[in-house]
Amino acid sequence: MNTAYHSGSLAVQAREGVQDLAAHVGRSIGNGIRPVAAAFLEAQPMLVLGAADAGGRVWARLLTGAPGFVRATGPHTVSVAAALPEGTPDGAPVGTLALDPRTRRRMRLNGTARTSPRGFTIEAEQVFSNCPKYLQKREWYGSEPAGPEAGAARHGEELTPDQARGIGAADTFFIATAAPDGLDVSHRGGNPGFVQVDSPRELSWRDYPGNAMFLTLGNLESDGRAGLLFLDWETGRTLRLTGLAHTEYGPEGRVTRFRVHRTVELPAGSPLRWSPPEYSPANP
Repeated sequence: MNTAYHSGSLAVQAREGVQDLAAHVGRSIGNGIRPVAAAFLEAQPMLVLGAADAGGRVWARLLTGAPGFVRATGPHTVSVAAALPEGTPDGAPVGTLALDPRTRRRMRLNGTARTSPRGFTIEAEQVFSNCPKYLQKREWYGSEPAGPEAGAARHGEELTPDQARGIGAADTFFIATAAPDGLDVSHRGGNPGFVQVDSPRELSWRDYPGNAMFLTLGNLESDGRAGLLFLDWETGRTLRLTGLAHTEYGPEGRVTRFRVHRTVELPAGSPLRWSPPEYSPANP
């Protein structure tokens, strides 16, 4: 990724009239991992990974471990003590998001993943932080090991009523999207109900004002593949969706619509346990 923006993001920026602001903000995107970023990564117990499977479907997955499981090993390299998701080829482009609910800080790092004795490494191509807008504050209570009652993954092609209720109660989700030259993971947050379940195969949400980069919407402008990750912060249940998304632009704002193609629910997808949220003051 040699430039901050590709044609999709540039088109959305022009449509919204924010080219100058986007150009200014885009200067924060680099390919180096500064000491403050390295320290932030090493303090995190979770990392959201965006990658495409062997069939080209884009997924967002949650990786967890003791703080230090993600660490910078050089100015452009990160080591992750976890396996690459099944079906992700060695040398594949990936996007990552490190998000700390305790401090409302988040950092994106995109690049190329390669297997390693420890798990995998990422050669960074884009590294940057985002503002704390729409991040709910939570305290980390600790981790619970998965027991025999954890349950197997539940696969489907549409949402069950229980999954739809969980999405309707969510205040946060993660979205992985595909760019012409890589992948990216972002966060979406709001008060419960900000994501609408329009049918067992369709979701929608308003796109709130952000940093004017329009990386996610720009990716959807160029390539509609997307993966969503919903996390039950208190029980550890995760729900992953893959499908296609597009954004509609109207006088009342932007609305993104997502079409579900496949679902994967893990009753114990995360060992991390978090407190109830303190909602962001930026939430509409």
